[in-house]
Order: sequence, then structure tokens, then C-alpha cells
Amino acid sequence: MQTNLADFIKHTREGAEAEAILRACVHCGFCTATCPTYQLLGDELDGPRGRIYLIKQVLEGEPVTVKTQTHLDRCLTCRNCETTCPSGVRYGRLLDIGRKVVEQRVQRPLAERAMRFVLKQGLPRRWLFTAALRAGQLVKPVLSKPMQDKLPRLAFAGRWPTRTHARKMLVLAGCAQPALAPNINAAAARVFDALGVQLLVARKAGCCGALRHHLNEQEAALDDVRRNIDAWWPYVAGADAVEAIVMTASGCGVMVKDYGHLLAHDQAYAAKAQRIAALTRDLSEVLPQFQAELAGKLAGGGAGKAAQRVAYHPPCTLQHGQQIRGKVEGLLRAAGVDVRLCGDSHLCCGSAGTYSILQPELALQLRDRKLAALADTEAGLIVSANVGCQVHLQSGTETPVKHWIELIDDALAAPAV
Repeated sequence: MQTNLADFIKHTREGAEAEAILRACVHCGFCTATCPTYQLLGDELDGPRGRIYLIKQVLEGEPVTVKTQTHLDRCLTCRNCETTCPSGVRYGRLLDIGRKVVEQRVQRPLAERAMRFVLKQGLPRRWLFTAALRAGQLVKPVLSKPMQDKLPRLAFAGRWPTRTHARKMLVLAGCAQPALAPNINAAAARVFDALGVQLLVARKAGCCGALRHHLNEQEAALDDVRRNIDAWWPYVAGADAVEAIVMTASGCGVMVKDYGHLLAHDQAYAAKAQRIAALTRDLSEVLPQFQAELAGKLAGGGAGKAAQRVAYHPPCTLQHGQQIRGKVEGLLRAAGVDVRLCGDSHLCCGSAGTYSILQPELALQLRDRKLAALADTEAGLIVSANVGCQVHLQSGTETPVKHWIELIDDALAAPAV
């Protein structure tokens, strides 16, 4: 695609990156067919190709309008289009650049600004989000049905293992997950403990930065990134360095794996960011190296407990953002689980970080469509790999929704037979 960038961005780092991405696009439209919002709305401007044209116009100096902002806001950033694209167009990165410019040019209504302020300030602060969630759960019976649906049931973590091991890995606690689903990391720690690996949590590490980044507070997001690097660096440098930084939430994983790119311009952090990104692994990438040990431990009776039919929803941040497919299913099948993928499993469930709050109408349509497809598997349990997907799906069904590592943990805890 030919471009003629405007002077305000032409000679900048982001301008050069955007121009390269735009020139890679050949207008083929394959992306449109797999775009969830295009499928719902049927508008070319609510699909990747249309949004690419809008961003191109913005970067070429054309007027920026509320309409432009609306179409970009409706994008889930699921990156299904990147999986589909035969030309390798990095649409997600182009969208980040375009949204940043549009955010600077178009002032949002006061109510929108207030909502985004609350999300940007509240969600990344674990203590504040936890307190707000607990308060909401206390008064849940008197809230409206839509608000009740957004509040998950009170959840508790199981015990965290106390044994030490020579082999060590870091795990990110995150910001929302400790309050929404605290057992996920605890279950991962117990599984690794059984395999002779100690999971460590860096106390000062917090939000991965994805939340603020996708709400167009990109400089604030970089502050989150630098804080995490500083918190992790003592664990990754030196002779006693951890083997990996394990991500139990795929939404965080795709962000942390991008740290090297995000801080490539920062001389003080560029090399450290590359090192952190290189060490980062999704949980499903780490556990296959222990598959033989897992099989041996499950042979004592755990595999029998795990033998059930479950529907697996692969998050977009795992299958499209990180391009990881098949690993979770393989691990669960090795544990004796009958895993089923639903029809159109490549499509987004509508969670997408804060999307389900900011675009509730579209998010609920996508959720209900996903739940109907999952129900067709006739599974009694739904599992996923990202806490946002879990909470969003659970808000629309009585079928339990869990993280897949909790199944492995339950199977390992089963008594021998």
C-alpha cells in the first residue's frame, strides 16, 4: 500500500514503523473474513482492512473525526487478522500507533474520559482493585443484573508450597488475577513444586502494562514495564538466575514478550528488556519439558480423576498474539482429559482486557456466541488460559470456567488407587 506520511510523523520512529507495516498490506481482504467485529456489524470500517485505511488517512494528515475513533475503538485487538494475513502485516502494532494519534486529536465525552480514568488508575493497582472488588461482592445482591454479571464469585487460593528447590522460575502475580482468580498461580506453584521447581514472585512486580497500553496511556504503560524489569532483574542476572519467567495469563504473556520492542529506544533499558522478553514463557510452553514426569505422577490415580470432557477456549492472546496452539490440549490429553475445541475456536470471546467494559454490547454478543459454541461440545467444564476470558465467559453461564492448570493440579492431588 503506497503511503505519503504527514510531516508530524514522517521522520519519527513510529512513522517509519507504520510506513513499513502499511506498505506490507496488499488489500487482499483475507483478514476481513476472520474479524469478529466485521462478522457482527458487516461494515468494512469495522474490519482490519477498513481500519488500516482509516489509520493511513490519519497518518497522512487527513482530518480525524469521532467516527474514526469509534471504528478503532471497536477493534478487539484479538489479532486474528495477523494469523490470517498472508503478507505478515503487523496490524496490532499499527493499531497502537493509529490509536495514539487519534486519542491526541479527538477529545472524548466527559463520561468516557471518567470511565477510562477509573480503569487506568484502578485496575493496574492490585491493592485498589482488590479492595473495590471485595466491596462490590459485599453489596452484589443489591446491584443491577448487568453489574452482578460482571462481579465474579469470591475466590480463594489454595496453599502455596513452602519447599525450596535448586531449579527456580519467576511467575508474574499481575494486577487483576490475584483478586479475580487467586488459585491460578497457587495451582501452578503446586504443579511445579511436584516437579521439583520453585516458583518465585518478585514482590515489586505488578501490572504488565497491557491495560494502560491498550487504553492509549502508552507512556504510563512503559513506566509499568520499567518497574517490572527492575523488580525481576536481580532474579535474572548472575549465577543463580531463574530459568524462565512464567506467565499464567496469556494476556500478560503477550505484553511481556514485547518488552524488547517497546523499550528498544530506551538506552537504559533496551538490553534488559530484550533479556526479560527472551526469558518469558507461557505456562504451556514450559510444562511440556516435564511431560514424562507428569505422566509418571498422574499414573498413580490422578489421570483417572482428570478423565472428563472439557471444552477448551484458547485465548486470542495465546493463539494469535503469541502464536501458540495445541500445547494446552496436548498437556491435558496427556493427563487423561477429553479436550474438545468448539466450532470457530479461533474467534474472540469478547473479553479483550477492558473491551467488555467499554464496548459491552459487542462484547456480550461475542460472549454469547462463544458460549453457544462451547455448549455444543457437551462438556461439563470450560477451561481457558487467561483470567479475563474466564471471568467474561463465567458471567454468562452456569457451567464452571477454570484455568487449565487447575485441572492438572487437581489430578496431581488425587489419591493413588
